[in-house]
Amino acid sequence: MKNFLFLIVFTFSLFTSCTSDETTTYYLIRHAEKDRTDKSNRNPNLNKNGQERARRWADRFKNVPFDVIYSTNYNRTIETATPTAEYKNLEILKYNPSKMYDSIFQQETKGKTVLVVGHSNTTPIFANKILGSKKYENMDDDNNANLYIVTVSGDKKTSSLETLQ
Repeated sequence: MKNFLFLIVFTFSLFTSCTSDETTTYYLIRHAEKDRTDKSNRNPNLNKNGQERARRWADRFKNVPFDVIYSTNYNRTIETATPTAEYKNLEILKYNPSKMYDSIFQQETKGKTVLVVGHSNTTPIFANKILGSKKYENMDDDNNANLYIVTVSGDKKTSSLETLQ
């Protein structure tokens, strides 16, 4: 009887460990409104509206249990991520958008809830890369309000698009 009980417990634990799916959720946003007064500045800060939007993003994310926050290495993306990072007491990690969603990034974020702050020409592409299909079109240069939420659970991938006005 003791061996039989052990066999049942062992089989159950083996079954649950082989079938459990780690869920990874990515929240992808573009940086908030940047200062456009100096057209030659390739690394501008956020303008006043952008600073306000960054605070609104932090408010939108107050109940999201982020494990990690990523940003490209630009003033506007870091400044967009900062209010959320401060509220969550998380460090902002830098990522290279040319290596987005590579095997290292996938392994480092597996099973986590992740905020990724990027650009109009990277954020929808990043979402599409996670999904493995071209679901989202490029963003307009004046669109700072899109939130792409992509969830990966085993082989199942789902997504939604929200806006923050």
